[in-house]
Amino acid sequence: METLQYFLPQVWFVILALFLFLYVMLDGFDLGVGILSLTSSDEERRGILMTSLSNILDANETWLVLMAGGLFGAFPLAYGTILNALYIPILVMIFGFIFRGVAFEFRELSRRKLFWNLAFGAGSFTAALGQGFALGAVLQGVNVDKKGHFIGSTWDWLSLPSILVALTLIQGYVLIGSTYLVWKTTGELQETHYKTAKLAAWTTLIGAILITITTPIIYEGARMRLFQKPLVYIFAVIPVLGIWLIWQLLQSLNRKEERAPFVWTILLFVLTFLGLGLIVFPYIIPRQITIYEAAADPSSLVIMIIFIGFLIPVMLFYNLYQYIVFRGKVTGDEYGE
Repeated sequence: METLQYFLPQVWFVILALFLFLYVMLDGFDLGVGILSLTSSDEERRGILMTSLSNILDANETWLVLMAGGLFGAFPLAYGTILNALYIPILVMIFGFIFRGVAFEFRELSRRKLFWNLAFGAGSFTAALGQGFALGAVLQGVNVDKKGHFIGSTWDWLSLPSILVALTLIQGYVLIGSTYLVWKTTGELQETHYKTAKLAAWTTLIGAILITITTPIIYEGARMRLFQKPLVYIFAVIPVLGIWLIWQLLQSLNRKEERAPFVWTILLFVLTFLGLGLIVFPYIIPRQITIYEAAADPSSLVIMIIFIGFLIPVMLFYNLYQYIVFRGKVTGDEYGE
């Protein structure tokens, strides 16, 4: 039983990290495309952008639902504490999802599309902003008592570091959204997103550098973790790999490659998640609650693993199948030439 109590929380930590990564990667380019739609100069451009998402939008969001349900079942203490601490950012994210979802459906049936176009773009931006604030707040830590219950204030999540994380996350979404559109579009529209991808790559790099520099300065727990051997050697390599990946991404954009920029961007997200995972582990709420303290009963974790073991392959197969079926370019009369 002691072995299960030690091993199962680690397994669920990895499962939840996988769900979060798949959500950020897949719905990330959805949100990025939505934000980019605000910069489209005409209705045909916006139509192409939204058509590129029409068959994958809902499935991509499923991973966030799975992560929330998994967190509730596997780490109920952390679920309750995080919801109390991040009530406002989560509401902001949900309202963004509502505006985005309604606008996406209503736009197709509307004769005057401007309002719904703006609602879709603003909803995407709002959802990304809420996620960024939530991530920044979790990384900086949540004030809890000895039992792990939230004792902070309503606005603890709002700070300069969380603002920096939120803005960087938005730039990351714009980057993956741009590289996705490079892959899915042609002609003048594709050329436009080669440019937005280059700009987003630089702004994302600047934000990542600022976060890397300020995190060990501001947070003592992160500083102790970053300079702890042998992790210090891994953390020394991660920024170098990140800069190399950005360089490869920019080179692929300069060569006008279509799929490679998207692949390099995904690898950047993978590297970022590995770094965050190493900083956070073994805490489910950094420096406050460990995965072992917040974990549910081992029997519950085993039952959930059996269920998830069947569900994950089905979800992955469905996602892969729909991307294969809808793998072609999205074109218009003008921008598909």
